[in-house]
Amino acid sequence: MSQESHDADPATGQSKLNHRLRKRVAVRLPVRVSTIDPETDPWTGKLYFRSSDETCADVSRGGAFVLTSDSIAPGRRILLELRMPSGEFVQTLGRVAWSRSSLSPAGKTERSGFGVEFLGGAADELSALESFLERSWRRQQREDPQKAVPGTTPSHSA
Repeated sequence: MSQESHDADPATGQSKLNHRLRKRVAVRLPVRVSTIDPETDPWTGKLYFRSSDETCADVSRGGAFVLTSDSIAPGRRILLELRMPSGEFVQTLGRVAWSRSSLSPAGKTERSGFGVEFLGGAADELSALESFLERSWRRQQREDPQKAVPGTTPSHSA
């Protein structure tokens, strides 16, 4: 059973998915993050694109959390290149949904990074992500059934 909301967006008439309800899988995947739209250097006024190698801390079919100390502003469009444990890459377009810079006091577990909503990608690559999520979810259920929520699995819809 999928944990999604398919309410129609009144502005577009399209299905509006509630990505927060999608089951996330804790991971440590290498990810290259590249901005799609240029930024302006505040000192020189020149345009540039950002690209950096980061770590994906959790992922679902609808999005991911990327650990980084170099935040990207919410609303920015990015290209993510996730490296799966099999060695294959999954590229997806995304939008930064939120960003957090952490200056946590000792003992707090806030992590710096940003949440990204997946906007799309090649069907075969998204299928590879789906397969990875399904395998990871099943393994998580076997290893720690207390953390598994009955009736939830990674979504199989776009």
